[in-house]
Amino acid sequence: MTERVTATPAAIELIHMLKEKHGPLMFHQSGGCCDGSAPMCYPDGEFLIGDSDKLLGEIGGSPFYISEAQYEYWKHTQLIIDVVDGRGGMFSLEGPHGKRFLTRSRIFTDEERQELGQ
Repeated sequence: MTERVTATPAAIELIHMLKEKHGPLMFHQSGGCCDGSAPMCYPDGEFLIGDSDKLLGEIGGSPFYISEAQYEYWKHTQLIIDVVDGRGGMFSLEGPHGKRFLTRSRIFTDEERQELGQ
């Protein structure tokens, strides 16, 4: 089955480390403002999900949300969550660890779009 969001092994490793420290996590794909368009990691339930947020899938056993408006721009792509060295979003849990989550993407194939009902 084709996933709309996935994560690299390095991102999964960081997610597991953050879970050990903070407990269950959740992600929201930022749409801009203070932290650009970065995947933001929060303790589960700390970020309020609204009616215009869409559950895209899970990474590392944690739910990953995106706003409906942003989803419309990215629905033809698979989001691949990676991690790099550096300071990321000031609100995201990985920041104090000298790491930041980063969204990469690839365009779905015709077969994958068909599977996803697009």
